[in-house]
Amino acid sequence: MVLYSPRKRPPLSAYGIAIPVAPDRSARVFEALCSHADLGPLAAAWHIHRDGAMLDREDLLRVHDRGYVERLFSDRAEEEIVRAFELLDENGAYRRYDPSRAVRPLAELARVSLENASAVTQCCRESLERGFCFFLGGGHHHAHYDFGHGFCVLNDTVIALRKLQAEGAVRNAWVIDVDAHKGDGTAALTQNDASIITLSVHMARGWPLDGERTDERGNVKPAFLPSDIDVPVEQREEALYNGKLEAALKELAGRPPADIAVVVSGSDPYEKDTLPSASDLRLTAAQMLDRDLLIWNFLSGRQIPRAYLMAGGYGPDSWEVYPPFLEHVLVRHFGLET
Repeated sequence: MVLYSPRKRPPLSAYGIAIPVAPDRSARVFEALCSHADLGPLAAAWHIHRDGAMLDREDLLRVHDRGYVERLFSDRAEEEIVRAFELLDENGAYRRYDPSRAVRPLAELARVSLENASAVTQCCRESLERGFCFFLGGGHHHAHYDFGHGFCVLNDTVIALRKLQAEGAVRNAWVIDVDAHKGDGTAALTQNDASIITLSVHMARGWPLDGERTDERGNVKPAFLPSDIDVPVEQREEALYNGKLEAALKELAGRPPADIAVVVSGSDPYEKDTLPSASDLRLTAAQMLDRDLLIWNFLSGRQIPRAYLMAGGYGPDSWEVYPPFLEHVLVRHFGLET
């Protein structure tokens, strides 16, 4: 079950932002599935359209600071977007940003983030109903309580889970994050909450773990707050990656069972990803597929509803890791394997 809206959104370059997110990443995955000899004719059975439902302020305030939310949807939105996308360096100069090239206002990205979080919530609902759903978007796991971070404005995963909990649809959840970067926002937002267990497999060094661990008062900075299960992977440990993941999943199995699992399925550990801050992990396509099937088999064997999010992935080839996994899952779902 694949949640995808063919409505095209402006690329980040339309806002003057030079971050290498391919604007056709989701579309290419969808087109690959539609071109599959067996799955293409069944597209009406696996393609889920956006239902148009939107989150409201109350939904955001279960997770984010009121002042932050109010700024996002006011004339101060641009300054929050600049911070979330890290468009200024320590000297106040533009970084990865040229406003002279912008044809759309930065503040518009607050609304885009709200639409994205609303789609993640729909993905979670669909997974509860159908067993699994893969949203070709979402996974903004770096957004914190009162600030955006790492290209993430709203933490869509935690927002969706808090809404489902408030409605009584779920009680306990697991978040399995295999993006190249630590899921720092999700870990911080769910600290000391046994109802949401977080597992993050990520680069041992580099962003967002490249600064000082504590502030001037000796407090641990939000980016360094631990997940329930953290699995740091060092450079050149690619051959150990899936073994580390498997051990972490075994540890997760000993935690309270989940009513839903959200998989933050970033493609940025892929060896062809072009984001410099993800370069410490260089998994092959085969290793990426093994990663995804390891998680799938772990969750499906326990009959836990699975909501998958695309998360990070940069450059023209970042889409390539998704079709093999989705084809594998959908072919077996429809009994098409030979």
